[in-house]
This record gives sequence, C-alpha cells and structure tokens, in this order.
Amino acid sequence: MRALPGTVLLLVSTVLAHVGHQVPIAPKDADWATQHMAEEHHLNGFDPQTLFVMHDFKSAGFWSTTDIRRMYGLLDKSAKDIPEDKKESAAQHILKLFDTDKDGSVSNKEFLDGWSQGVRLPDLGFGPGHHGDDEYEYEIHHWEKYHNDDTTAEELTHPEDIEHFKHHEEEDRLAEEEEKLMEGSGVIETNIPRKYLRTEL
Repeated sequence: MRALPGTVLLLVSTVLAHVGHQVPIAPKDADWATQHMAEEHHLNGFDPQTLFVMHDFKSAGFWSTTDIRRMYGLLDKSAKDIPEDKKESAAQHILKLFDTDKDGSVSNKEFLDGWSQGVRLPDLGFGPGHHGDDEYEYEIHHWEKYHNDDTTAEELTHPEDIEHFKHHEEEDRLAEEEEKLMEGSGVIETNIPRKYLRTEL
C-alpha cells in the first residue's frame, strides 16, 4: 500500500484520539430512542430533556420537521433513495404523536409532556438515524468497530477506509487548486460569470 499523505495521517491520529471508550450497546428490545442514543451518541443513560436538546439542532426550543427528519437520518446521504413522501410522512407521524397544539412543531414542553405520558419515538424503519458529519459517522460506525489504538495507516484497507480517506485527498487537491488559482489577484476567474468578463476588442 502506498504511503498516505500527511493530512490523512493527521486525520488518522485525530480519530485515534477519540477512540478508547466503551461503546454502549442497547438491548435488542429497546425502543428506537434508546437504540439511537446508544449507537449514534454512545449514551446508555439519558433523560428526555437531554434527548430533546441534542436534537434541537438550531437551539430554537422546538423541533421543526427538518429537525425530525435529521434526527431520523433522513437528511443523511444514506437516505438519498428514500422517496420524499416517505420522509414527509415520517415527520408528520412524529408531529401527530407530540404536537398537541398543532402548530407544526414539537416544543420542549410538548415532548416532555408526551414522554411523561409514555409516548415514545417510534422505529419508523429508517435505521438508527445517522445525522453526524462524515467524520463523525465514519468514526462511530466503522473505526470503532474495526480499528483500535494499534491500527497503522497500512492497515486501513477496508472499502470504507479507502473511500473515507480518498474523499479527504480529493478535498485537499481541490483546495490546492483553488489556492493556486487565487495566487496574485485573489480572484478565481473561472468563477466569474462570462457576461461580466471584459472581452478583447
């Protein structure tokens, strides 16, 4: 295997810095929220307030339909083939369970009131709800399952490893190209619409 670039080695060491803790495993018969919190957030114990705040992605004090979609992983690239009507139906289902004032969102109070009455977030069949960035998802769903503190760069041969670090190499390459294009004027001419370019007479 060829040597990995310095930036990739830095990413490997960054991932390693987060590894080493015990990964919680939820009971197979646990409700969706318990499974989600264990698999996506590595929390076995949580209270409903913590669950609500962690998925109030804009810190607005309520869950919008976008928040609900994101919590269930429906904004993740892995959900690209799920039809729009199914995504919307999922969000509406959660609103039906918790949105008691019918304003199209779930407030903190509505969620806590529903939870205290035994209402739970259902498993809608979309999986554990991936909603982290690529780095986070790679770390918790691949690195922690197949690698450890002793993993070397040469051992990163799984398809997921190759795809992940290839993506970073491509990002680095594009950044270098942009930097070269900006040298001197600070303007990337190829980004200027043709109608604004001065033509030679």
